[in-house]
Amino acid sequence: MIRLLLAVLLGVLALPTLAQDTMPPAPYAYNQLEDPRLEAEASALMHTLRCLKCQSQSIADSDAPMAGDMRHQVRSRILAGESPAEIRGWLIARYGDYVSYEPEVSKSTWPLFAVPVLVILVVAGVLLRRLGKRRNEGDGAGETA
Repeated sequence: MIRLLLAVLLGVLALPTLAQDTMPPAPYAYNQLEDPRLEAEASALMHTLRCLKCQSQSIADSDAPMAGDMRHQVRSRILAGESPAEIRGWLIARYGDYVSYEPEVSKSTWPLFAVPVLVILVVAGVLLRRLGKRRNEGDGAGETA
């Protein structure tokens, strides 16, 4: 009896995960907008947004259901008159900075921009110091010989 109750409980807990994949795709997930100019705007934006499930593809290239939902959101918001910048801002607020292939400098992303510059400065400093020592050693060795 306990095993039966446990099996039913696990089945009930698993239903929401199964339901998500059986939902029909959103209308604009796979259908382009009729206006070519608006579709070009949507497509350009979709190529700069990362699929959160695939992580290596843009939402324009991914066949994941989540990417389809994101494409639908982009197209329907473009159709409603929102600018690509507004849509990008909404998606970043909803999913985080990771959704964008073009991160903006903010409180959470500034290390992405600062650390490479610091590494380059440290490496340049070390190289200049070593080259300066070698020049000084080379000049001193020529005088004593």
